[in-house]
Amino acid sequence: MVTIVNYKERLKDDETSFFVLELQGGIEMTQSKATGMFYATAKKAIIPSTFDEVTCKGLIGTQIPGSIEKQECEPYEYVVQETGEEIILSHRWVYLPEETNQSESKPIKADASVFSENGVYDEAFV
Repeated sequence: MVTIVNYKERLKDDETSFFVLELQGGIEMTQSKATGMFYATAKKAIIPSTFDEVTCKGLIGTQIPGSIEKQECEPYEYVVQETGEEIILSHRWVYLPEETNQSESKPIKADASVFSENGVYDEAFV
C-alpha cells in the first residue's frame, strides 16, 4: 500500500496548470554507507492527476494498493537540495499498482444443493 501524502501544482507546456499527487510507501530502515547507522526512510513517487486542488487536498491520507519501485531511465541531472551538489541519476521512483491477473480467475459455481427446490420460503434458513 502507498499513501497520498501531498499534492503540487505543475504547469504544462501551454502554461495551463494541473495537479500531481505525491505518493509515499511504507517505512524502511536503511543503513548509512558513511556512518553505518540505520535511519528510517520511505520511497516517494509523483503521479499526475485530473483532479482539482480541493479534491487533491481531500485525498491526502488515502491509501492505494500498490508499491513504489526503482525504474532505470535515461541519465539526468539532479541537484541535492541540502547541499546544492549536482549529480547524475539514471533511475526514478515510480508507482506500480497491484496486479490482478485475470487469467488466473476461476468462474464461481453455486452449490445447487443449498437452494430450495420447492419454491417455498423457509425462515429456518434466514
